[in-house]
Amino acid sequence: MENKFHNYKYIVFTIGIILLLLIAGCGTEENGQDNATGGSEAEKNDYGKTIEYTITGIEPGAGVTATTLSAIEEYDNLKGWELNQSSTPAMMAQLDEAIQKKEPIIVTGWNPHWMFAKYEGLKYLKDPQGAFGETEVIKTLVKKGLKEEKPNAYKILDQFEWKVEDMEGIMLEANESGKDIAEVAKQWVEDHPEITNKWTKGVEDVNGVKVELATTQWGSELSATNAVAKVMTEKGFDVTITPVDLAVMYKAVANGDVDATVAVWMPVTTKKFYDKYEGDFVDLGPNLKGAKIGLVVPEYMEIDSIEDLKPVK
Repeated sequence: MENKFHNYKYIVFTIGIILLLLIAGCGTEENGQDNATGGSEAEKNDYGKTIEYTITGIEPGAGVTATTLSAIEEYDNLKGWELNQSSTPAMMAQLDEAIQKKEPIIVTGWNPHWMFAKYEGLKYLKDPQGAFGETEVIKTLVKKGLKEEKPNAYKILDQFEWKVEDMEGIMLEANESGKDIAEVAKQWVEDHPEITNKWTKGVEDVNGVKVELATTQWGSELSATNAVAKVMTEKGFDVTITPVDLAVMYKAVANGDVDATVAVWMPVTTKKFYDKYEGDFVDLGPNLKGAKIGLVVPEYMEIDSIEDLKPVK
């Protein structure tokens, strides 16, 4: 009888241990889910503390950087937030790490960019106050007198036009292959004569006419500039590409120090410089439509608008 009672106590004790382990396991699972979505139910959608009220950005001279700083000032709920200005590769490395760990992160984003092709679950936060504008275009600006001085170069630049997916394809290939973006852009030109033939329609071959193109050092603009340079080279131009920061690029075209740029984001991103030099250059209009800038988050973050972010506590 005593032995049976002892066995009974052992069974009850064992069942109790199993139940405790199951409860602990459920708690751990729930905590894991909380970490992925930014905290407990009481803290749901309040990601600010987790990311230390910091937006992860790129280079200080970039247009999206200036626009984000303005947005922080414009939105009352972003009071006290900071923009970490580093570099595009550094931002992308932090984004990749956060996505791998399913951790919250807010980055400065823009289309065209290969991040949207690599990470399908990215979304722009809604921008009710319009700090980032709606859709952007990328324009071609040339120096005054280029049409008369170098008519065939002017014609190529005036006819240059492509789509978001064209630019993003070059950027993604360069990122995944590790090849220089100039090399990938040149190959893209060779592979897409049905597009580039439109840029050279009615253009005569030349013999070593020098053309200098200014560009920012963003991957999107380097894609466009190198593609145009490749097409110009095939028509006999001697093309120089000069990477500079945004302010210098505008000034160089306005002063006639370079012939053109195909790297002008408008109407929001570079508006300050466009307005400053307007009248000192010739605007050939958009070479790409459907561009966009804004704050970007992974879709697993349960937040939809900039206004959903909480102010610094």
